[in-house]
Amino acid sequence: MTVLNESYSQLEKRANDIRQDIVRMLHAAGSGHPGGSLSAAEIAAVLFFKEMNLDPENPKMPERDKFVLSKGHAAPVLYAALAERGYFPKEDFMTLRKLGSKFQGHPDMKKVPGVEMSTGSLGQGISAAVGIALAGKLDNAPGRVYALLGDGEIQEGIVWEAAMAAAHYKLDNLTAIVDWNGIQIDGRNEEVMTITPIKEKFESFGWAAFDADGHDVKSIDEALQKAKAVKGQPAVIVAKTIKGKGVSFMEDTNAWHGKAPNNDELKQALEELGGEL
Repeated sequence: MTVLNESYSQLEKRANDIRQDIVRMLHAAGSGHPGGSLSAAEIAAVLFFKEMNLDPENPKMPERDKFVLSKGHAAPVLYAALAERGYFPKEDFMTLRKLGSKFQGHPDMKKVPGVEMSTGSLGQGISAAVGIALAGKLDNAPGRVYALLGDGEIQEGIVWEAAMAAAHYKLDNLTAIVDWNGIQIDGRNEEVMTITPIKEKFESFGWAAFDADGHDVKSIDEALQKAKAVKGQPAVIVAKTIKGKGVSFMEDTNAWHGKAPNNDELKQALEELGGEL
């Protein structure tokens, strides 16, 4: 087994380090998506440093757990978590979005070790995760599948087709997590397209559903343990978060859904996160 099982204080530090790396790589790229990457830092920290069975030295280990970033535009949080976990040096992701870089604006499973599925077209990541989980069932494989969705993403009809299939095939080896920061590219969810009640919608599709504070590592961990204990149906965790969490001028606004910090903004962001240029 290669589960790290780090303490909550260690996980909080991991999340903060991930946030620093997110703003650094986006600044270097000059473009990208900070808001929905920063909101998922604690979720990524708990998954990669406490929950999932992984081996950076053997990324295709047959018994590994698998993570699918369904909201593929939040690739910086995945790259930061993978580097933090030891899949590649951190300086590698500083080529984010550069011509010829394997670190594209959306993750590429053929180029980046640890990326299980190329994602970006919203709704297709959770659909692929359902397929991966079903294959795991057919193969009697031990690993679990985790998929991280954006809240705006669940406005896609394909998400609910996937949800229906997951329940039909009783995929209790699948846990979805909705990063519910309340804001998407065009504004607040409720202004663009109402998504609530999220838990009840998944439950009506045959899923077990749990709440979590998406910025409390203990809350996330406890929800993941509840999801893992579910038998005969898939589970979803609705994690309440703040878009742009950790950087004051990026928090709770769609203005930072898809733009990179300039030099002064990077300096302020890192100061707030306790980091250095």
